[in-house]
Amino acid sequence: MLRSETEAYVLTRPARRISPLIFASPHSGCDYAPDFLRQVVLDRRSMRSSEDAFVDRLFGMAPGLGAPLLAARAPRAFVDLNRAADELDPAVIEGIARAPHNPRVSSGLGVIPRVVAGGRAIYRGKLTLAEAENRIRRFWHPYHRALTALVEEVRASFGQAVLIDCHSMPHEAIEAHTRPGQPRPEVVLGDRYGAAAGREVMDRVEAAFVGAGLRVGRNAPFAGAYVAQAYGRPSRGVHVVQVEIDRALYMDEVRVEPLAGFEGFRELIGGVVAELVQPPGVALAAE
Repeated sequence: MLRSETEAYVLTRPARRISPLIFASPHSGCDYAPDFLRQVVLDRRSMRSSEDAFVDRLFGMAPGLGAPLLAARAPRAFVDLNRAADELDPAVIEGIARAPHNPRVSSGLGVIPRVVAGGRAIYRGKLTLAEAENRIRRFWHPYHRALTALVEEVRASFGQAVLIDCHSMPHEAIEAHTRPGQPRPEVVLGDRYGAAAGREVMDRVEAAFVGAGLRVGRNAPFAGAYVAQAYGRPSRGVHVVQVEIDRALYMDEVRVEPLAGFEGFRELIGGVVAELVQPPGVALAAE
């Protein structure tokens, strides 16, 4: 495996790429710089409530199975890589004019978030526009340049690229969006209702998770955000499936710590990754 690191991301490439799959984790970054922590009013554990903690570890076996893994280093509370670079919030950044209504920005979840989970404010006041632009320049643009390059490399090699955008979801979010008497999904796949991925790709991703014994839902309550919207172009051979995994399956959400059964769940996800990476119609070799 080949590993490259910048302050913005860690990219691990397989020794031999065998499929058009790419795995990326834009929200699992946990490098909380001291300067950033001095700016905020919340403690570190509260800040981590917005993080897709340990998702990069859940999918960490992908390079060993033949697919690259791109993982963010900066935390989501610092800069959100699953937002457009121009989704700037005038309520937290000085000198920003109010733009047409954007529900993500209005809720405090723009590219420079104003709040963490539960609507808790990150800062006492506002950041300068220069500070916001610096974060975007140093972290957002390098991550997306790397992701764009991966997509183009893979599409050139295989004729298509399938990006699995890896996330986790709060358990309470699933409970709140599940009708009484209906089974609660443990994994939610988002393809923006078919706009970001072809049906065959979506069916194959769903089948891999179902085959691992997980309950799967589609597009509700998470249909895919900026990455799915910006990169998903099925007509051009680029498919994006956003994967949201219930955090209660593998972590203590209050302590932000892996559960005792984390390694077992990680192995289960490893089986899903192996199924997806393996070219269709090719049986997996016995270990």
